[in-house]
Amino acid sequence: MNSDLFFEEKARVYRVSELNYTIKQLLESSIPLLWVRGEISNLVKAASGHFYFSLKDDQAQVRCVMFRHKNVLLNQQYGKEQISNGQQVEVLAVATLYEQRGDFQLTVEQMRPAGLGVLYEKFERLKQLLQSEGMFAAERKLPLPAFPKCIGVITSPQAAALRDVLSTLRMRLPGAPVVLYPTPVQGTGSAEKIAAAIQLANRRAECDVLIVCRGGGSIEDLWAFNEEVVARAIAVSKIPIVSGVGHETDFTIADFVADERAPTPTAAAQRVAPDRHALLRGLQGQAQHLQRAQRNRLQNAMQTLDYLQRRLVHPAQQLQRQARQLDQLQQRMQRAFAYRKQHQNWQWQSLAQRLRTASGDFDRLQDKQDNLAGRLIKAMHAGQTQRLGRVDNAAQHLIMLDPTKVLARGYSMVQDASGAVVSDAGLLAIGAELRITFAKGWARTAVKERGGE
Repeated sequence: MNSDLFFEEKARVYRVSELNYTIKQLLESSIPLLWVRGEISNLVKAASGHFYFSLKDDQAQVRCVMFRHKNVLLNQQYGKEQISNGQQVEVLAVATLYEQRGDFQLTVEQMRPAGLGVLYEKFERLKQLLQSEGMFAAERKLPLPAFPKCIGVITSPQAAALRDVLSTLRMRLPGAPVVLYPTPVQGTGSAEKIAAAIQLANRRAECDVLIVCRGGGSIEDLWAFNEEVVARAIAVSKIPIVSGVGHETDFTIADFVADERAPTPTAAAQRVAPDRHALLRGLQGQAQHLQRAQRNRLQNAMQTLDYLQRRLVHPAQQLQRQARQLDQLQQRMQRAFAYRKQHQNWQWQSLAQRLRTASGDFDRLQDKQDNLAGRLIKAMHAGQTQRLGRVDNAAQHLIMLDPTKVLARGYSMVQDASGAVVSDAGLLAIGAELRITFAKGWARTAVKERGGE
């Protein structure tokens, strides 16, 4: 190597902070967000809430940091158990450099148990496939019977979940028979056996509701309920199925396909069997309500009976009362008849008195009437004579005004072509046609000359 290059005047000299910053930018820009698998060691949970640890395998290790706003999500993945040394995990991280110390490290965004990445991807693919086929649709889900006559349980005979389910059913609905369809719920081939148990229950058709359940565990332990064969067996079941797999935070494909999902096996049993104590309390309440209603109805009937009894009268008393009413009506009628007779007698006497008083003036009124009648006749004759004279006078005037009488004395009536009477010769034109009417007949002529203008 040419040593002269180290002393070249134009060579750039970096400060340490500049170098670390440049390397950090180079790492973050050239290496994308990636998943890294390893074992947790040297875990430090700082008071600030940040996690500092190393991720190692059998040949190497790398420093990691997971800030508080990221690690709070771990509770949803690990439950109440936090991460600890020795755990095999997979982290989604950014490769970077801690500039102050020049340490290469990973800034962790997400964390999951090692090996679960493939299972999660398989879970999501199957979930999307079944959802696209409509297997999660609410309209295809069957309703659960309110009072099941027989309950079927599909689980392992050795499972603790079976004991929880049986004790819950015995407590809530002790009279209902329970049929166990034993099947392994974990391990190789368990999914096919669970599907076979569901098909067997449908062929036997001895139950009207089924519980498919098992206790909690890791995703690998519950994986049989994420298999497609189990999902399709649940989907085609003619018997409604309640899925009670794992704990409340666990979700499987069976939960989505089942007619109803319960958070635990015990909750599945509670959903299937109505609470006997609640039913008894309801019946007691209904009985008390019925008793109160019957008591109120009886009391109302008794009050009505007392009221009717007070109104009820013995027939003899009823006859006496009616006889008294009849006597009263007869007395009222007699009094009314006597009063009317007396009133009419008073009216007759008053009219007779008035007639006797008026009889003294009858002759005088008769003479007055005769006098008035004679005067009326004389006035009628005088008026008639006067009117006849007036009629004769008017007739003479009419005779004198009659045009025919005038024409008979030698006069004539001249009219122009329009029929108007001509009384002024100055208004006539030479040659104008005229109509002359005589006492007998008429003649048409023309003006040859005129005078008297």
